[in-house]
Amino acid sequence: MSRNRLYRAAERAVRDSLRLRPGERFLLVTDAAKLEIADALAFWAKQAGAEVTTYLMTESLRPIVEPPRLLREMAGRATAIAYVLDARVEEKPFRGFLVKTGRTSSRILMMPGITREMMVRLVDIDYAELKRFTEKVIRAIRNAGDVEVSNAAGTSLKFSVEGRRWVAGAGDLSRKGSHGNLPAGECYTAPVEDSFNGTVALGLIDDKLGPGRLEFRKGKLVRWRGRGVEAILRLVGGDETGKTIGEFGIGTNPGARVCPNMLEAEKAFGTAHFAIGDSYGLGKNSSPHHYDALVKKVTIKAGGKIILREGRFEI
Repeated sequence: MSRNRLYRAAERAVRDSLRLRPGERFLLVTDAAKLEIADALAFWAKQAGAEVTTYLMTESLRPIVEPPRLLREMAGRATAIAYVLDARVEEKPFRGFLVKTGRTSSRILMMPGITREMMVRLVDIDYAELKRFTEKVIRAIRNAGDVEVSNAAGTSLKFSVEGRRWVAGAGDLSRKGSHGNLPAGECYTAPVEDSFNGTVALGLIDDKLGPGRLEFRKGKLVRWRGRGVEAILRLVGGDETGKTIGEFGIGTNPGARVCPNMLEAEKAFGTAHFAIGDSYGLGKNSSPHHYDALVKKVTIKAGGKIILREGRFEI
C-alpha cells in the first residue's frame, strides 16, 4: 500500500473533516503502533498552517486511565485534538477525558484502533454524499415517540427518542465543540432513558466478540450474559452510570464492514449499536464509561414506519 494513498487520506482528514486553519493549535495523541498515521496527519496539519504538537504515549504508561498533568495542559490549550492510538478498552476513562475536553474547549477527532488500510479505504471518501444519506436517516426517525428494534438473534427493544438531539457523524468536525470519528458514517442520539426496555442481542461489544445479551428495564441494565459483556462490566464495577443506556446509533457508511473493530463495525451500513454509559450530552446520563454493542441485520420501525428491514434501508 503506497505512502501516497495514506497521505491522500490524511489530507482528507485534515482539510475536509477537521478543516484546520492557519494559527490553530493541533494536538496529536498517538503511540508507536500508529505513528505512521499520525505523521501523515501532522504533515497536512503543518501544510494547513497549524501549530502541531505530538504526544507519544509509551507502552510503559499503558493502560492509561488518568491523563498526566502536562497532557491536561496541552489538551486544554489546543483548538483541535486527534486521538490516534491502538484501541484498549481499559483506557475508556482516558478517552472520556479527551472527548470532554474537546467538546468543551476545542474539537476532537477520535480514531481508536485506526489502521493504515482503514485510512485508505474509509477516510478518503465523498463526505458530502455520506452527509446527505446520514441526514436522510435522521429525518426518518427524528422525534419518534415509539421506536422498535428487533432481529432474528433475539433483539427486541422499544423506546422513545422524542425531544432528543441527533448527531450526523458524517465527518464534519470543523466547528468548536465537535466530536466524532474517522472513519465516519453513523447517526446517533440518546434514547429517553426511562422509556428504554427490552433485550439487545449483540455480536460485538467494544472490540470484544459476542455473542452476548443485555437486558434493560427503564434504561437500566438489569441482566446480561456473554464473555465479552462480562469483561466490560468488570471494568464498570459498581458504577451505575456505566450500566445506564447512553446511545442508540445507526451505521450509514456503505464501505464499512462488520469486523472485530468497533471503530469500523458501528459504521457498517444497516447495523445498529447501543452504548451503556455516557450520553455525550445528548441524554441525562454522564459517565466516565461508554461501551458500544453492535447489532446486525436489524429491523427498525419508527412512528409506525419501517426504516430498516433486516439490515436493508427502506427510506
